Amino acid sequence: GAKAILENVRMVWASLWSDAALLYRQELGLDVGRSTMAVVVQELVVGEASGICFSQSPTESSQALVESVYGLNQGLVDGDVEPDRWVIDRDFNKLLNHLPVRRTRQLAAAEDGLKMVSLSAEIGSQPPLTPEQVMAVYELGLKAERHFGAPQDVEWTLRDGDLYLLQSRPVTTRTQASEGDQRAWYLSLHRSFESLRELRKKIEGEQIPAMIRAAEELSKIDLVQLSDRELAVEIRRRWEVNNTWVNVYWADFIPFAHGIRLFGQVYNDRLKPDDPYEFVGLLTHTDMASLERNRLLEALADQVRLRPGLADCLKAGDCGEKAPEFRREIESFIERFGDLSCTVTGGTQCEGATRPLVKILLAMSSRPQAPSGSRKRTDAGRLSRRFLDSFPESRREEGLELLDLARASYRLRDDDNIHLGRIEAGLAAAVAEGRRRLDTGGKAGEGRAELKAALENLDFGDRMRPNRPPARAESGRIRPRQLTGQPAGPGLAMGRARVVRSHADLADFAQGD
Repeated sequence: GAKAILENVRMVWASLWSDAALLYRQELGLDVGRSTMAVVVQELVVGEASGICFSQSPTESSQALVESVYGLNQGLVDGDVEPDRWVIDRDFNKLLNHLPVRRTRQLAAAEDGLKMVSLSAEIGSQPPLTPEQVMAVYELGLKAERHFGAPQDVEWTLRDGDLYLLQSRPVTTRTQASEGDQRAWYLSLHRSFESLRELRKKIEGEQIPAMIRAAEELSKIDLVQLSDRELAVEIRRRWEVNNTWVNVYWADFIPFAHGIRLFGQVYNDRLKPDDPYEFVGLLTHTDMASLERNRLLEALADQVRLRPGLADCLKAGDCGEKAPEFRREIESFIERFGDLSCTVTGGTQCEGATRPLVKILLAMSSRPQAPSGSRKRTDAGRLSRRFLDSFPESRREEGLELLDLARASYRLRDDDNIHLGRIEAGLAAAVAEGRRRLDTGGKAGEGRAELKAALENLDFGDRMRPNRPPARAESGRIRPRQLTGQPAGPGLAMGRARVVRSHADLADFAQGD
């Protein structure tokens, strides 16, 4: 009704300050304070098939593209439903080819929104458009192009044989983007619920187990026993393994973090809390690897509190002799989580021995044990019930699944760094062994030359992320004093800043920094 329409009009106006809008205005040099937005309210046309048409392909000017799915267009736009694609020759007005897909589902209108439904085998066996309908869609795109005087990106739907134009905008390309411009990649992180659900299956069912296996395989190799030539080969192999998983991290793990954002948007839209970050309280109580790491750290620190002699042996570095059981527990911790000397997915200049871990244990043991989080768990339960109660009974399961997805997204945000850190630690160990051999000298045979080449010819610098933009000199253009973007947390904080110039400085962080 009217109330829902007005609420959505306010949401459209609020999107003036979304990250996508801010990036777009920055690109065009528009004034944020003077930006306005018109809101079009139109009837929803529930078509049997929908899609898009590029009257001129963004990649090939002599061609046009038509894409189509069964049901509503949002399934295609959000990436939840893969479309059939047709390529058309603009010069000869001729259909060139059809790229079919496996058709199993469509996005349909429901009483209280939209829902994904399965297609019957009979319907799924046929493309959503006939060749004649494809050409009719192309003609619609050409008509829009002639009207606006430029190639158009058209959205359309087909209902009862009638073709409806939903929207038209100029075709845009990224070919003029400067090298290292990450705006298109950043905006591509936005994922819908359905695509995030599929991505979760891939990450939890395939990628995380494979990362764990890769890290364990690296940890079992005794690097000291390898010849110089074998170590050179192993360094190159570990660099490839690390780089492979870094690319997976960027391609899948980072986009999956959008599950947190999607949940926050739904939570705030339904409950409108005074604190827009209240939803985070529902996500923190999951079985994250980092929480398990912190629990083990607290248990080790508690032993140091109760047994004063442990602090002395930690400082002296002789716990292996004076407290062998405690030393074995520390070694078990390091095997699972590392010695906390390396930044996750950072460089390979890690600290030797266990100095950072020792400093952390001594600092933790000097303070009383942290109180349990039972109160926070109670609050999370209350917020969870309130969130689920905001859904009608018919959609309660949807709310529960969204909450579960957000918790998985929040959990992975920490877990993937720990798993990736173990792989990087394997690379760091091989590099450290190679440098140790070169530093100690010895017979300079053919294997030693190969080892030297392996260390010199591979990039072991900071985060090997191919998508990271290179550092650029600031232009002479005046920059605004305000920071544009989405705030990471509520309010402002003041405190002592700790300058980090190297990995070793991370070990010096103290309470209050």
